[in-house]
Amino acid sequence: MPSLTGAQIVARSLHGLGVNVIFGIVGIPVVEVAEEAINLGIRFIAFRNEQACSYAASVYGYMSGKPGVCLVVGGPGVLHGIAGIGNATVNAFPLLVLAGSAESHTITKGGFQEMDAISLLTPHTKLAIRPSSLESVNDAIRNAYRTCWYGRPGPTFIDLPADLIQGKTAAGFTLPPPKHTFVPSPPRSSGDPAVVSKVAQLLKSARAPLVVVGKGSAYARAESSIREFVEKTGIPFLPTPMGKGVIPDSHPLNTSSARSTALKHADVVLLFGARLNWILHFGETPRWSGSVKLIQVDINAQEIGHNAGVAELGIVGDINLVAQQLLSSLAGWQYKPASTTSPDSYPSLLAASATKNENISQKKALLPTQPKEFLTFQRAYHIIKTTLNSLSPPQEGNIVYVSEGANTMDISRSAFTLEHPRQRLDAGTNATMGVGLGYIVAAHAAYNIPSSPGSTHVHTPKKIVALEGDSAFGFSAMEVETLARHRIPALIFVMNNSGIYHGDTKTEGEWKNLQNETVNEANAKNGLRSTSLLYETRYEYLAAMCGGRGYFVRTEEELERATREGFLEDEKVTIVNVIVEPGIGQSIQFGWQAAKDKTTEAKL
Repeated sequence: MPSLTGAQIVARSLHGLGVNVIFGIVGIPVVEVAEEAINLGIRFIAFRNEQACSYAASVYGYMSGKPGVCLVVGGPGVLHGIAGIGNATVNAFPLLVLAGSAESHTITKGGFQEMDAISLLTPHTKLAIRPSSLESVNDAIRNAYRTCWYGRPGPTFIDLPADLIQGKTAAGFTLPPPKHTFVPSPPRSSGDPAVVSKVAQLLKSARAPLVVVGKGSAYARAESSIREFVEKTGIPFLPTPMGKGVIPDSHPLNTSSARSTALKHADVVLLFGARLNWILHFGETPRWSGSVKLIQVDINAQEIGHNAGVAELGIVGDINLVAQQLLSSLAGWQYKPASTTSPDSYPSLLAASATKNENISQKKALLPTQPKEFLTFQRAYHIIKTTLNSLSPPQEGNIVYVSEGANTMDISRSAFTLEHPRQRLDAGTNATMGVGLGYIVAAHAAYNIPSSPGSTHVHTPKKIVALEGDSAFGFSAMEVETLARHRIPALIFVMNNSGIYHGDTKTEGEWKNLQNETVNEANAKNGLRSTSLLYETRYEYLAAMCGGRGYFVRTEEELERATREGFLEDEKVTIVNVIVEPGIGQSIQFGWQAAKDKTTEAKL
């Protein structure tokens, strides 16, 4: 057998694990790894910034159910890639990051892109290692791949010095066959039967039970089990932002439109893969009842009893298995409220709240835009949704939504309904701006790229539709070129209010006066604010720059046409630059953080 280079060992190790796509940015020395991977049939998607590629790799793990793989250069590449590592940690996404580093003999001498990445990343990963020899590379990669996937998913890191990548093995060295290196899916465990029985009894005694469906349920592929549980028990459910679609939004037991009322009045709450963090207000009053029993079902024992969770009733286990255990323990029981007609009953309160909030939303969505007036977010989303639904009905599940921004993400969450799981990606647990375009690439890779080289499996391609705030879009806008290069026909709406959260003025003349105050005056206190962006930036030109379609939209008719044509485009990237109301004078906050009044409806 001829000798192998380190780059060949890395590529073959990944190939043996079943990796079919790598997200990254190359440079010396990792370009050799990327080239060897391509030679083996692994698709390498090259980005323009390590932040975007690490975000893409992290969420690919969530959508595919297997670790995403990210390859970057050492030093600054690792520093930029920490963004995705943090994203994977806080969202529990399985991610394997490989990075080059300085040659071993130059350590402490100021070698090329020298940095102690192991010390830097050990606190922020499940495992950070540097193989000691070429012979140990395969085992190191397999171990890191397994570690990021098993238990609570998260990131792992492998440091690859240049001399390791470029070195050669002794003649006769061979890698183990793939059957000895392949990592099977993580083992699944059931919950403690005694605790399951206690939880079942508590649910039976509940006056106002609620099921919260979290992102962990979507990752666990628990949609069938949870839907069966909800339908057989009749318990209302509430999805978290990325738990949407695990049970269809159109389901009659969905309480999303009555979210605040459901939280306030529920007395026993079963959380499937949902953490009691800021998104669920920590399980604390005044958003929740002070006497509520919060029962967590999670793969991670550390989550049990966190914040307001009841530790002795928490269930550690696979959501699919636990849901089935609970159904068996409930033995055909179904929730029957004491009253369905009293206005103070739980069902009546939920129904009244939902009707009220849906009427308010509908009124805003159906209010026509007057001549020379700005489109509102609600009206723009209504036009986009109506047009998309006419082209691809939601029940078919052929659209994946990506959303980031403040108003953009907050309002779109309820405006666009989902009927299938893992088809809505947003800024996640850290409310991270800049994930958008990387997530587009990842969604395309997860749904539209064959799972293995030479695969003949044919399915309907999924259209990736992104709803981007103009500020959020700016974090990763150059990845439009990545989309064009890989012929990813994404449809991107940039909701342009010329600012972060809100704009400063309604007219360009007023805006330029503020700009002059900022640029020309020694005291700029009357100029542009910290949230200002350039007035009505022409973002659509980025698509045209790359041979794609660009639309500048002010009117309802222009928006409907751009949406239709952009959706039907099957090869080129499309950017629709939607000029919306600047929202002058609006407070700077996310909608779900705004409501201090106990009666105010939260939007998340």
